[in-house]
Amino acid sequence: MAHTELDLRERRAIEDMLNAKVPVSKIAAEIGRYRSTVYREIKRNYFTDDELSYLNGYYGMNAQRYASDRRARRRKLIRLDKLRAHVIDRLKTGWTPEQIAGRLGYDGQPVRVSHETIYTYVYSAEGQSEQLARHLPSRRKKRRPRYARRPRGQVFPPDRSIHQRPEHVKSREAFGDWEGDLMIFERSQGKMNVASLVERKTRYAVLFRNNDRSSTHFMNKLMDVMEPLPQTARRSITFDRGFEFREWRKLKTGIGTESWFCDPQAPWQKGAVENLNKRARRYLPRDTQLAALSNRYMKAICERLNGTPRKCLGWRTPTEAFREEMMKLR
Repeated sequence: MAHTELDLRERRAIEDMLNAKVPVSKIAAEIGRYRSTVYREIKRNYFTDDELSYLNGYYGMNAQRYASDRRARRRKLIRLDKLRAHVIDRLKTGWTPEQIAGRLGYDGQPVRVSHETIYTYVYSAEGQSEQLARHLPSRRKKRRPRYARRPRGQVFPPDRSIHQRPEHVKSREAFGDWEGDLMIFERSQGKMNVASLVERKTRYAVLFRNNDRSSTHFMNKLMDVMEPLPQTARRSITFDRGFEFREWRKLKTGIGTESWFCDPQAPWQKGAVENLNKRARRYLPRDTQLAALSNRYMKAICERLNGTPRKCLGWRTPTEAFREEMMKLR
């Protein structure tokens, strides 16, 4: 969805709902905006007066005027020809917007603008027509908004929440529901990591080396590992909300596996795989040289983990419990 600023109708709606004590989350849902957008709008355009404190509050008309004034200030580089020519000249010599803004007073410019204003102009329609972005040290076709956040509500929609999982998944009654995570290592290992999976009912563990943290790469590797299992042995996987799992829809379309997600900042909700990670760290400490790990060594770690008796399994091993469940599927 293209970025659009709030209009007067939306601002009036915010004012009315705030006066009615409606929570911000519900206001955002009513006007079709992100909650962070509404919070930021209220904070930026809140009217305060020390002498008339009883008038303090959010007013739609005031907010619209404040926003219009800010837009007018951003348009300085369009209205003022000399200032615009000076900024463009410095951009072409390799100066950054921050350097240009900081030097305006020294360069005898009567009007000042911030580096954010210069960035806004560079990425505006006018700036793009002159291809000004190519003169920046870090060149991008488009710029992320200054306070941009990932729209995680769309990446991990509410109907995929861990709280929406069927009861048989929560209770571990059924076989074929997994938890997944990535074990991260020291920076010297680059993007390499180890993926960890555990079947919730049998505690059967799978570890495999992953050479890239990109979501597409991870999901493709995960599908290769899971696809040989019967469909009923890979019905779902629960992840946290890390960016590595953003391409979760591939699991559904590729191998028919559902995905569920923990609450934000609540990885402990997938406790089985967190427990697996702790036990696996005995063999894979953070300073492990991942490039030297052979598939044979990774398999040996899995066999040791899966060959250890577990009290929660009545002292059976995960391997024994997993085989019993697989036999039932035949």
